[in-house]
Amino acid sequence: MDRRNLTLVTLSDLLVRVAYQMGKTPLLPLFAASLGASDVLLGTIVSVSTLTGMVTKPLFGFLSDRTGRRIWMALGVALFAGIPFLYRLVETPGHLVALRLVHGTATAIFGPVTVAYVAERNPQRRAESLGWFGMARSAGYVAGPALAGWLLLAMEPETVFAVTGLLSGLAFLPLYWMDEGGNPSGPRVPRRLPAGPGLGPGLKAVNSLGRTVRTVWYVPAIWLAGGLEAGIYVATYALKAFLPLYALAGGFTTAQIGLFFALQELSLLLLRPLGGRLGDRLGHLQAVALGLAGLAMVLPWLPWSRHPTTLLGLAVLLGGAQALIFPATLALIAGQVAQGPLATGLGFAGTLKNGGKVAGPVLGGVLVASLGYPGMFGLLAALMGLASLGLGILARRRTARTALPERA
Repeated sequence: MDRRNLTLVTLSDLLVRVAYQMGKTPLLPLFAASLGASDVLLGTIVSVSTLTGMVTKPLFGFLSDRTGRRIWMALGVALFAGIPFLYRLVETPGHLVALRLVHGTATAIFGPVTVAYVAERNPQRRAESLGWFGMARSAGYVAGPALAGWLLLAMEPETVFAVTGLLSGLAFLPLYWMDEGGNPSGPRVPRRLPAGPGLGPGLKAVNSLGRTVRTVWYVPAIWLAGGLEAGIYVATYALKAFLPLYALAGGFTTAQIGLFFALQELSLLLLRPLGGRLGDRLGHLQAVALGLAGLAMVLPWLPWSRHPTTLLGLAVLLGGAQALIFPATLALIAGQVAQGPLATGLGFAGTLKNGGKVAGPVLGGVLVASLGYPGMFGLLAALMGLASLGLGILARRRTARTALPERA
């Protein structure tokens, strides 16, 4: 394992992710409300940066496959560090929507490029390395909102946004000491992909992009892993949107509900490396199947939890199940696109995943209206269980015939 570069890229990601989550909650909703945003517009403001990633992640992954990883990581850090200072200029909700669209570009760049960097440099223990790296992202969800809430006690929202920019700028320091991307134990991704003869520079770039898209389009792991993550995010984001309402109606306090989500993210953070190691040892498909089975067993119990201890225990189990899934799905993609346009493939998978984040609350609302809370959680659990069974059968068949590489 390339521990030095893994540590540096993880530290860089930790800094920008904590800062970015500081700017999302509770800071962003409070700032939007102060501008007079309606409830519908506020929801749009919170989610619009995700839409940016859906559209642009494959493009930025492709560009990093062509020109190297560090230059794009540097651009991502520059956007993370610079854009927060522009919130001081925002005067209307419309301005805020536009700025959030631009701010989402930072995560669209940093996400697929950093994951590709980690996967390339640690081919023998890929899922474990991705598990350690994923701790930075999970830490952002835990530390960011708490830090922003503390700062808001003494600062105006515009000032807190500026603090997030300064914190993000510190990510340039570990980035400076990192090596360039590429797999040190094998052939590197070419800096310039070959293009057809007789084409001008612009058409060559378009032609190269088209052939790269066709390459990743036919990689089964991208569709499998991206689709699975999308489905999981549909369930977890529906959970985030509707469990608080159901739990409040059931007699839980807001503090207990907040602790539920904090424990879920904390267990995901701490168990990611272990989940990745198990994926490397058991096989990545098997690890995903086990994680889905865990989700299928936990989700139906949520509507029937009547004691805080039970609810918090389920939060830990939810985080543990996700810790088995997420490192393994990334490793599945990296294993099938090991020497090809890896960041482009990860960008496509990220687009599918972001679709699940956007669709989760919407689909959850439809299900709650038609089936009620227990019915929604039960249906989501049944779908997770069917997916787990299907993956388990697929993993057994692949192991038997060893037609596709299963282990990193």
